[in-house]
Amino acid sequence: MTSGEGSARFAPGPLSSVGASWMRAPFPSLVVDALGAVVEVNDRAAALFPAAAPGVPLARIAPGWLADGHRRAVADGTDAVGTVRGRHGPSVLAAHPTPGADGEVVWWLADETGRSLAEAALRTERERTAFLADASSRLLASMNVERCMELTVELATGCLADAAVLVTPAVGRRHPLASCAGGAVEHGSVRLDPASVPGLAEALRGFPPVPSRWIDPAVLPEWAVPKGFAGPVGSAVVTPLPGHGVPAGALILLRRSAHAAFDASEEVFARVFAARAGAALSAARLYREQSGITATLMAELLPPGLRQVNGVEFAGGYRTSMDAERVGGDFYDIHPGAGPDDETLAVLGDVCGKGLEAAVLTGKIRSTLHALLPLADDHGYLLRLLNDALLSSRHTRFATLVLASARRRDDLTRLRLTSAGHPPPLIVRQDGTVEETTTSGTLIGVLPEIRSRTAEVGLGPGETCLLFTDGVTEARGGPLGDAMFGDDRLRAALAECAGLPAEAVVERIQMLTAAWIGDNRHDDIAVMAITTPRTTHLASVDGHTPGRYTA
Repeated sequence: MTSGEGSARFAPGPLSSVGASWMRAPFPSLVVDALGAVVEVNDRAAALFPAAAPGVPLARIAPGWLADGHRRAVADGTDAVGTVRGRHGPSVLAAHPTPGADGEVVWWLADETGRSLAEAALRTERERTAFLADASSRLLASMNVERCMELTVELATGCLADAAVLVTPAVGRRHPLASCAGGAVEHGSVRLDPASVPGLAEALRGFPPVPSRWIDPAVLPEWAVPKGFAGPVGSAVVTPLPGHGVPAGALILLRRSAHAAFDASEEVFARVFAARAGAALSAARLYREQSGITATLMAELLPPGLRQVNGVEFAGGYRTSMDAERVGGDFYDIHPGAGPDDETLAVLGDVCGKGLEAAVLTGKIRSTLHALLPLADDHGYLLRLLNDALLSSRHTRFATLVLASARRRDDLTRLRLTSAGHPPPLIVRQDGTVEETTTSGTLIGVLPEIRSRTAEVGLGPGETCLLFTDGVTEARGGPLGDAMFGDDRLRAALAECAGLPAEAVVERIQMLTAAWIGDNRHDDIAVMAITTPRTTHLASVDGHTPGRYTA
């Protein structure tokens, strides 16, 4: 090599053209013979391998992965990849062989540290993205608060830390907790001072987390370290759980002292996961609150359980138009008299429409009728007051209903029946004869003035008065699914119920109607039976529960 070719450190003899070319390359290059001895090395390679000199075995001056790679390259020419420790830490090098003369191999080494770090970062981000997607799916799959808390600490323990503790806002003076250290999740509640953990008070108020380096693991209180956590705490992260408008809690992540501390990217990743968990936990909490409110309100809208009152049997059945709904536009109610000689008022009605809006108006009608009970002696006056109340409300729906006032006298039940735009009740006598009552009237909630006519009937032992909505007679079904159940089928079914108790009559009508409908769509259905028991003898059952009339 001439003096002008200063990129080569040694010149033991003439080089092949290939070797001479690589010696001028702007990256580490060296020539190694077939026996594994260094032939020549350029300045960059000499800086990387200071002991390199002609004749020195490659295995003595270079890492083992490069010496092994040379042996393979002589046979098949494959690349070699490994690390070399330099002044600024380990570097990843890719060694690429090029065959030269007389079995020599020219190695040129490319620094792949940046690429390797980028690929590692890309793999990490892909893994984190997949984890977040899976975590979101699992967290949002449950609307149960306790289950969301369990999933949060389980997922955090499996991917982010060695242990996790979830602290939710205080209930009273105690904070509910969920903790996991790789085993089963434990629930509990403690009375704690948020200031005992750096950053916890801020996290519970929704403020950004403090850096993990500010938290001294040695001062963590006992409740912040889950049972089963092996070894001392090496590092900790406290991050808020953002919720819908209000914080959902805080997440404490712990690592053992033998593991690496949380770095900046891991703290950011923890915050992203905490945001997902907080949204799911907040949604579950909101769902629980709304479910509780709905259940409380629904309890007032559901039809009441009917029973025997002052010697008269009352039974009712209700089915909404949609199986997924619990309330609708049909309703019935019963208001027992103050004493055995007072009338019991029974009401069955049908509000225009279906679903929750109709159920809301149903609740208003029921509450209004309850307030007007002192006026129940006059059905017409009561209906006029109810009509005025509906006309003055914001609702545009109307309703039909029938009032039935019942009083038992010896073996006979006296009924006063008043219809307001509703199908007239049917009476089934002991011999199976079915009669239609003569009551009639106009709709409620449409016209400023209404008309009604009251009918009085008597029920002997074993006789029943059936109140029903048009969901029964207008139910479509049959062989082709388009025929209405109709008045004739209802009368025939009721005739078969002669002498049956009120509950049996309701059950029979409901069963026949359901069989007729099949899987077809239908309106709300409500049925009420008022029956005079066969005897007036009240027998004791067990000395504790109310007695019952027996045949």
